[in-house]
Amino acid sequence: MDNSWITDNLQHAFTTWNNKLEELWSLLSQSPQTFKGGTIWNTIVTLHGGMQAIGYGLLVLFFAIGIFKSAASFRDFQRPEYMLRHLIHFVLAKMGITYGLDFLTQIFSVCNGMIASAAGSMGGVSGASVTMPTEIITAIGELGFLESIPLWIVTLLGSLLITVLAFVMILTVYGRFFKIYMYAAFSPVALASFAGESTSFIGKSFLKSYVGVCMEGAIIMLACVIFSAFASSGSVVIDTEAAVVVQVWSYLGEVLFNMLILVGLVKASDRIAKELFGV
Repeated sequence: MDNSWITDNLQHAFTTWNNKLEELWSLLSQSPQTFKGGTIWNTIVTLHGGMQAIGYGLLVLFFAIGIFKSAASFRDFQRPEYMLRHLIHFVLAKMGITYGLDFLTQIFSVCNGMIASAAGSMGGVSGASVTMPTEIITAIGELGFLESIPLWIVTLLGSLLITVLAFVMILTVYGRFFKIYMYAAFSPVALASFAGESTSFIGKSFLKSYVGVCMEGAIIMLACVIFSAFASSGSVVIDTEAAVVVQVWSYLGEVLFNMLILVGLVKASDRIAKELFGV
């Protein structure tokens, strides 16, 4: 009996995984300005311009809050150093609102430069690619109809799980870009908080969180490199004396375990970045 559809089903799932892995690797070196041809970035720039008007309004509000909340008495307003300190906060906040988008893109460029440099020195993620061993393909092809029935369930479940893991992994990387876009769009509102000493913690928290999102790319890249080394350190041992169903189940179990490790690390990249860099 021709059982090629069973192997084709698994090969299709492995192809999906390998393609998403290569797409993930290429996305790590892209910038928000070039992602998806820059269409999304143009929209964000427009939104950022609208948020700037709100930011300028909040600038005055935060400046007034900072002055009156930190003043112990009316005499403080007569001290030049007191007014100078608050004026510096006002100027910094004004610059943040006006040039904040450029500042955020520079932060991303620095973080992405680290990613590109490390990725270039390490090569690709070919070690994390998955292909079916010839022994498994041959053994499946020699099965009869009744013997192949258990493999239907095994391969269908395995293929479905592999496909889901591939899309979860790539969606995490796409989600990082969308978070960067949100930070860029709302940056004038957050950076306006630097106008007041008592509200500046909002802007500091915003910048720290943004750096953490940018560094998620480095964590994901490092996870891929480590996983490639882990996956290529040893091939799956196949017991050719065991039943074909057992061989396929053992092979898929080992492959899925490795995939779960990488997807788990990619999903946890935001938490790892926060723990490593204290952001």
